[in-house]
Amino acid sequence: MERCGWAGPDEIYLKYHDTDWGVPEYDSRALWEKLVLDGFQAGLSWLTILKKRENFRSAFAGFQPDIVAEWGPVEVERLLADKGIIRHRGKIEATIANARVWQNLEARGGFDQFLWNYMGGIPLQNSWKTLEEVPAFTPLSTQISKDLKKEGFRFCGPTIVYAFMQAVGMVNDHLVTCHRHAEVAEIALAKTR
Repeated sequence: MERCGWAGPDEIYLKYHDTDWGVPEYDSRALWEKLVLDGFQAGLSWLTILKKRENFRSAFAGFQPDIVAEWGPVEVERLLADKGIIRHRGKIEATIANARVWQNLEARGGFDQFLWNYMGGIPLQNSWKTLEEVPAFTPLSTQISKDLKKEGFRFCGPTIVYAFMQAVGMVNDHLVTCHRHAEVAEIALAKTR
């Protein structure tokens, strides 16, 4: 079975590639969780985050933004002592601040709508043949990053945003030779019918 070259050999990575990555996500809370985790990934491997994902979910109250938005210095110190997550003060404080931004965007029509409006609600289907063709960021990820920052989001540069867009299926960047490319394209088509 052919997969994208980045997937493997670790079983958790293969499962993530084969079940999650690239599948269009329209749930506001799940989108926020993924963007937060991509921010924590900055400077690290995604595999590191995947292995700690359940710890992150536990530490951040299931990534419920309305809960996290209420947190302050006590929770920051608790999280800095949690060996199950990435203990980076800037990223932890950004997550709390980003929860508040999420609330504002959610109240103004939805965080999901804010993001998917850039795509007209329809995932972009790419047809890359090699990993070398896949960009690290695009003009669109740069624009979304700029707009998120204008709203107050942190740890959301163009490269982080593009990785996020790939992961949540805003773009289908499975290589055309990968068994998931056609499957993810069909899932995207079904969601837009």
